[in-house]
Amino acid sequence: MEISGKVLIAMGYTPGKWFRPVLDHINANDMTLSEVKAYVDSMIPESVSPFEKAIPYYKNIKAETEIEKANVESVFATMDELMKTPTIVGGAVMPDSCPTGGIGQIPVGGVVATKNAIHPAMHSADVCCSVMMTSFGNIDPKLVLDAAHSVTHFGPGGREDRFDIPASLMEQIEGNTYLNSQKSIQMAKSHLGTQGDGNHFLYVGKSEKTGETVMVTHHGSRGFGALLYRKGMRAAENFRQVLSPETLVQNAWIPYDEEEGKQYWEALQIVRAWTKLNHEVLHNATAQKIEVKPVQQFWNEHNFVFKDGDTFYHAKGATPLLDKFVPDSKDGLRLVPLNMSEPVLIVKGEATESNLGFAPHGAGRNMSRSAHIRSKTDKTIQQIFEEETAGLDIRFFSGNIDISELPSAYKNAQTVQDQMQEFELGEVVDRIMPYGCIMAGDWQKDAPWRKRKREKEMKRVKENVI
Repeated sequence: MEISGKVLIAMGYTPGKWFRPVLDHINANDMTLSEVKAYVDSMIPESVSPFEKAIPYYKNIKAETEIEKANVESVFATMDELMKTPTIVGGAVMPDSCPTGGIGQIPVGGVVATKNAIHPAMHSADVCCSVMMTSFGNIDPKLVLDAAHSVTHFGPGGREDRFDIPASLMEQIEGNTYLNSQKSIQMAKSHLGTQGDGNHFLYVGKSEKTGETVMVTHHGSRGFGALLYRKGMRAAENFRQVLSPETLVQNAWIPYDEEEGKQYWEALQIVRAWTKLNHEVLHNATAQKIEVKPVQQFWNEHNFVFKDGDTFYHAKGATPLLDKFVPDSKDGLRLVPLNMSEPVLIVKGEATESNLGFAPHGAGRNMSRSAHIRSKTDKTIQQIFEEETAGLDIRFFSGNIDISELPSAYKNAQTVQDQMQEFELGEVVDRIMPYGCIMAGDWQKDAPWRKRKREKEMKRVKENVI
């Protein structure tokens, strides 16, 4: 009798990649059911349980207000659970840390080091969220912001192959099992040159040191990377069920020494190259628009996975200081944005025992977007906007102000900078002082489905009046 996977499942075994070779061996040797059970029991991959106690981690953060105290306690609570994951060998939290998701989910501003394991949820769907700066020399910042506004795109719609993908990069995409679906390829094409929504931005300011006008963009790999994340989570869950069923679902991992792990790591590097290109096409198009040759340009990720031997550093919103983590870095310079009314910091730094080679990625939040909006009900949106952006050229691509992205939605920028210095998280070597900024804004207010709903309501009102 031929033994199938359904038979093994009925016997109580959890399917996995080990099923196929086991079934081949069983059916090639005409085993009895008792022999099958004995053989399968001997071939089941060894599973590991979460640690009973959390691996110690470095706390590069402290609370200075009551609101910050609640936030920091939540960060520590989720890290205490996260650090029981059996692949973890070290961790740290940054001054801009804030929780996201349930207990045990890596917080924003968290860094986790693992052995031979890539955890998709620890880099999240916004794969390779990153920042790039270009200095255009001594030029009017308004000219740069106007030009950039004409070439960038935030929010939904308008995504019809705006820029071309080089043939060499497309060949890599088509050759990777995680990226070569038709949907993935279409997203790679149509999302190029777009910046998304939420906290992504296009910022223009002036270097405090040189006076040159500088543009900074902030976005990740868009739908292209999000699709990779979803596929990675499915692969990680398949491994979790066999390797560590007691580990939290969100902390599932793909072993790097398996073929799936190597393919996933390769996919991450391809997505990284695509994301860098996504920054470059916007910066280059802006330069062409104003007919200026860039003076300086560099970039860095702050939401990615970084490899050192068989150790993988998962930075969920943390800036890598070391050049070995940023292979295309020339001078160790990194960007740390704060909020639209504050400077973008240019920093350099070294690894210490407590920072694991990372710095903060921004200012972070002390409360959720919705909680912040609820705290502002005593004023109109326009009043809040005018008070918090006075003297700045702040634009929302959708035409609708998003108060959850205004300066008061974020942690105190000076506090973050003070704690960067206190915990040795990089040295500030220059600051890009703000002129203006473009963000998506509240694009959902005029989303197509909302417009249709309003039109239907207006139609009903007119019919009732008539």
